[in-house]
Amino acid sequence: MLLYKWLVGLCLVLFVVPGLGVAAPAPALNSPQDYQNLELLTDVLTLVRDNYVEDISLEELIHGAVRGIFDSLDPHSSYLSADMYDDLKVEIQGEFGGIGIELSIRDRELIIVAPIEGTPACRAGILAGDQIVAINGKATRDVDMMQAVRLLRGEVGETVELTISRDGMTEPFEVNLVRAIIQVESVRSRLLDNNYGYLRLIQFQERSGEDVAEHLLQLHRQADGSLNGLILDLRNNPGGLLEAAVAVADLFIADGIIVSASGRQPEMQQSFRAQAGNTQPDYPLVVLINSGSASASEIVAGALQDHQRGVVLGEQSFGKGSVQTIIPLPDRAGLRLTTAHYYTPSGRSIQALGITPDIVAPQMTLSQQSSRGGMRELDLEKHLPAPTADREPTLDAIKERHDQSDDYQLQRALDLLKGYHQFSRKSRRTLDDSMTTPERMHH
Repeated sequence: MLLYKWLVGLCLVLFVVPGLGVAAPAPALNSPQDYQNLELLTDVLTLVRDNYVEDISLEELIHGAVRGIFDSLDPHSSYLSADMYDDLKVEIQGEFGGIGIELSIRDRELIIVAPIEGTPACRAGILAGDQIVAINGKATRDVDMMQAVRLLRGEVGETVELTISRDGMTEPFEVNLVRAIIQVESVRSRLLDNNYGYLRLIQFQERSGEDVAEHLLQLHRQADGSLNGLILDLRNNPGGLLEAAVAVADLFIADGIIVSASGRQPEMQQSFRAQAGNTQPDYPLVVLINSGSASASEIVAGALQDHQRGVVLGEQSFGKGSVQTIIPLPDRAGLRLTTAHYYTPSGRSIQALGITPDIVAPQMTLSQQSSRGGMRELDLEKHLPAPTADREPTLDAIKERHDQSDDYQLQRALDLLKGYHQFSRKSRRTLDDSMTTPERMHH
């Protein structure tokens, strides 16, 4: 019996979640034409094996024919050789050898969806949207996804040379990256000023749901149980496990559908609902997305947006709205096959469309904005000091303030939370004042 496994990740880093234990259906032959087409295939295989100028085994020809089948399908479907399938299973654990990039194929070209934080690619300045023109001098046009993965993989410590084409640059340029063990830290968080939480989810791995819950608990403790709001950063998150996306969204949604999937086979008709009991308090929530937010990231952002649980801020997301199933084959190989479309709770498909933010905010640094104010007293030479001697900020506080101010989207999100909090406080005060009677005021 073949085990179906669902994934919604992107390309280089693939994640699998246990799903349906069902036998793979045999292809239905509905007409004499089907038999004739199969006979044509066997005739071609035999003719090539017997007459090709070089000796070639039937096994090689069959593997080539199988790969050719996937050339006519979408870029997320592929044949996995035994080695590729073994690599896939290793990556599920969140640790693998490579340079740390997420890939996709667009118009037969190899495109970087996002660099993974803290990896050789990220440190070298690789950007989302860069096109890999060549790997170690080998042109990548028309290369399939798994071939690209194999070219990028190698011994830890060895160098891989990428030729990169980038929008805005007239000529491609070369980058030499040293392969390393990529250990993906799925979740990071910190408390911003005024008890606002910041949580960055880098990829959706097996433990992402539990890790996010633990980080939220830490933020609540750091805020003395008084978290004023949260920024959930899904920028450049290329996706991962469908199950992990559901678990993360479930932390913020008390009831209703999180995501649904629909495919040709009855077992692919699935709906995933929120479970009561582990839902976070109803504090204000801002979700950050950009063009590198894909697949599982879009599931979470779409669910929170449709349930009106949070405000989505940033740029249009990637637009991957399909589900892949991993099907093991008897020879240790496997198939990665697109088997379903997924839909947000309102029934939206984001395939090739993406999630549209509630507030569109392109990324830039504050220095890129023409928002420098006029002269202030503080800027005048020999100005009198402030009458209150405030405590000097620590180096960590200065660094955190700089990091926030240099990230325009993050600053917009924080300002939004602060504005909401301030408005809520004023509304409560106004309501309290209106309920105070004149008699009680005299006392």
